[in-house]
Amino acid sequence: MSSPDIASILENSRELDRLRKDQEEVLVEINKLHKKLQATPEVVEKPGDTSLSKLKTLYIQARDLSEKEVTISNLLLSQLDTFLPSGPPGQQRRRMDGNDQKRKRMKSDSDISRLSPSIRSHIEACVSLKDEQVAARVTSDAEKDEWFVVKVINFDEKTKEFEVLDEEPGDDEEGGGQRKYKLPVSCIIPFPKRNDPSSTQEFPAGRQVLAVYPGTTALYKATVISTPRKRKSDEYLLEFDDDEEDGALPQRTVPFHKVVPLPEGHRQ
Repeated sequence: MSSPDIASILENSRELDRLRKDQEEVLVEINKLHKKLQATPEVVEKPGDTSLSKLKTLYIQARDLSEKEVTISNLLLSQLDTFLPSGPPGQQRRRMDGNDQKRKRMKSDSDISRLSPSIRSHIEACVSLKDEQVAARVTSDAEKDEWFVVKVINFDEKTKEFEVLDEEPGDDEEGGGQRKYKLPVSCIIPFPKRNDPSSTQEFPAGRQVLAVYPGTTALYKATVISTPRKRKSDEYLLEFDDDEEDGALPQRTVPFHKVVPLPEGHRQ
């Protein structure tokens, strides 16, 4: 490996460190705003308050930094692959014994540990959702997005896809039985932990959210009328869009752990 090649790899490594530090700084600011909004959610209703616009800007910065980190990481991988020897051609495959499986698991764990803290924590969070119920965008067309409650079967760390099970498909579904889907991370929203409401972000009155419609496993757009904190319960009071009865929108209660942020660009 020549000196210029080494210099390029070292420079990209330094850039990766810089991006990680920038991410940490942005996350600190995001956490500060989260705590502020959790303590005083009514502040967003005050004229001139810019908390939500600041939070959006920080989220965009975090996303951009994460995408840059992935780009630099892929560049480093390609640079290293250029100098690593490949296996001998025509090498026969052999059955893995117990030690081979163990070494494979150790290598996988090692690969994850070499990732940046933000990417590593993201992957670990995805893996931890196994056997959990989540909100999933199962279908999407030019007119609307359809979100349902599904169970996570597995998360593939290579393809970054979730394998999920729709345990209660609607009556109009073909076959009528349980159905499996493979979905990208962008189609999955974890539900809040039902046994830890204190750590859950509370959506203020007037905020539009995505919530499970009572008696179903489908999620629809709704507006927060009253929060669990104000109601002194574990439920939101919501008005669902297109839920008109006798010329008015009925107000329905939904447990806090069945309410998630409304995805940007949601169509219903």
